Amino acid sequence: MQTHPKKRIEIVVEAPLRKRLLRLLDREGVNGYTVLPAIAGRGEETDWQREGQITIAGQMLMVVCIVDPSRADEIIEAVYNLLSHQYGIVTLSDVEVIRAEKF
Repeated sequence: MQTHPKKRIEIVVEAPLRKRLLRLLDREGVNGYTVLPAIAGRGEETDWQREGQITIAGQMLMVVCIVDPSRADEIIEAVYNLLSHQYGIVTLSDVEVIRAEKF
């Protein structure tokens, strides 16, 4: 089966930034993404967990998208500009997809 190289972008960010981040991805022409709740984790200073949070202010989520390699740098730069003063991490990895037209 033929596969096609793409880039996977994973963004872990504070839940209150979700709408701004998704609007940015839409403006950047990202065809699709998936938003997942982050249940627990460990950061630089402490452990955190979703359980027991009264509001979304302390919750984290992950946004995953797959993009064409030619667009990855400009999308990552736009995401960085939005998140540079926020908690969160952004990773970029190489992936192979079966249906290239979806991305």
